[in-house]
Amino acid sequence: MSDTVRTAIADLPVEDAVCLEAGAGAGNASVALADAGAERVYAVTDDADDADHTRERVDPVRVSVLTADLAATPLPDDSVDVVTAHALVNVVSPETLGPILAELARVARPGAWLVVDDYDPVPETSAAAPVADLFDVENAASRLATGDPALTFYPESLVRRLCAGYGWRPTRTETLLDPVPWTPDLLSAHADLVREHAAELPADLGDALVARAEAAEERAGDGVDAGRMYSVAFRREE
Repeated sequence: MSDTVRTAIADLPVEDAVCLEAGAGAGNASVALADAGAERVYAVTDDADDADHTRERVDPVRVSVLTADLAATPLPDDSVDVVTAHALVNVVSPETLGPILAELARVARPGAWLVVDDYDPVPETSAAAPVADLFDVENAASRLATGDPALTFYPESLVRRLCAGYGWRPTRTETLLDPVPWTPDLLSAHADLVREHAAELPADLGDALVARAEAAEERAGDGVDAGRMYSVAFRREE
């Protein structure tokens, strides 16, 4: 994942910039931005475990890790030069995506840059079916346990239109991965999330969802190569 991050930011003016990693996750973008010469990086995530993991990886002098909801990003207006959203939007529900994009536009200076890296929907092919089935079960378990889907894959064309609605002008599109390698480790992590949600449900229902997830994971075998990861860079209107 770190290679795709570095590819995605390679053409952005990161040196001496104030940067925001929106949705820190493992902190890959924060590390890459700091290595590319950013003056200051803010890594924002609402997951305390991700925040702790990111803090372990970065220099606290240059990278500040903030545990907060991106829909209420704790940064001033017009304060950021570069925003990265790497593998963020697929874990954001449609109801939440708009408020987050509004916040990213609010904190961005006129002329700032945004790069969104994410996945097109899983293709409807027999080879990709185990991955699609596992994600469907994960979404069902998440909706039943929390009321929200775990994953929403927004096509690149939709992301371009959504961001344009918040004042971002697309400047380039790049393919980071084609196909996407859905490795056994990645699929196992998604199956584990099904188990976590299933534990909150009635036993019969939870057990049925776990069985379906495990069956999809088994069908995936040594992994599945399917789909595409894209990167779209945008410039904030001045």
